[in-house]
Amino acid sequence: MIDFSNFYQLIAKNHLCHWLETLPAQIAAWQRDALHGQFKQWNNAVEFLPEMTPYKLDLLHSVTAQSETPLDEGQKRRIEKLMRNLMPWRKGPFSLYGVDIDTEWRSDWKWERVLPHLSDLSGRTILDVGCGSGYHLWRMIGAGAHLAVGIDPTQLFLCQFEAVRKLLGNDQRAHLLPLGIEQLPALKAFDTVFSMGVLYHRRSPLEHLWQLKDQLVSGGELVLETLVVPGDEHTVLVPGDRYAQMRNVYFIPSALALKNWLAKCGFVDIRIADECVTTTEEQRRTGWMTTESLADFLDPKDQSRTVEGYPAPVRAVLIATKP
Repeated sequence: MIDFSNFYQLIAKNHLCHWLETLPAQIAAWQRDALHGQFKQWNNAVEFLPEMTPYKLDLLHSVTAQSETPLDEGQKRRIEKLMRNLMPWRKGPFSLYGVDIDTEWRSDWKWERVLPHLSDLSGRTILDVGCGSGYHLWRMIGAGAHLAVGIDPTQLFLCQFEAVRKLLGNDQRAHLLPLGIEQLPALKAFDTVFSMGVLYHRRSPLEHLWQLKDQLVSGGELVLETLVVPGDEHTVLVPGDRYAQMRNVYFIPSALALKNWLAKCGFVDIRIADECVTTTEEQRRTGWMTTESLADFLDPKDQSRTVEGYPAPVRAVLIATKP
């Protein structure tokens, strides 16, 4: 069973210590009552992985671990087989001792778009909400963060993160907790909070923005990346049953409307840092994610529309400060 005691010990000594009033009980309840039917199988894949300490670790340009001498084919096959037991891999890519996990998303491209617009991450304590496999947590550490904490209730992602961490020498600078943002108390403790690819899944988007603000220190920075549509500050798309085949998409604002939402929630210094079309090179099916992907969600006769007739996915990055 995945052990969170290292994280508890870590935060007991810093400004996150008051989180210990609620967190251990939440994790215990999750372990007792809420484990996914396949969790044991996923956890076994993590348990059977060898503990590796990289001779060379690059988190600045990628997530790449290398050994001093290349692994033999049997060792590589063992690692690959166990990592394939944790498919589908959506966020990445990872290169671990010659095993290349080609994920559905080129999350490295997103990071390269976002990073130039951020305040320096050196020494910062960071929260990544809806962090998936934790790919960006490692890139945050590579950019100098002191501690990167991810939350995501999807248990497969937790096991993927723990598998990668085990192959990175059990690195304690990044941690993933199987929680949603609504389960966090108002910690007011993080220097930077990321919410990437989450807002459109929230039934109450302004409440989500308030929840993010409640996690930031005064003067802290919010990095918000989400789907947007073309239009002025009053434009918001409320899709029908599905958007790009996703069921749980509630509100897609224009970037200008989103700027207004952030202002309404009390953020300042709000800016649209980036806006770009999601391409079928950035999100696609691979040998590590073999089901439908973006190409299947777009109108085959008009790639500027989804199969439902809505504008095709465009993502914007907004950066704002908590006063």
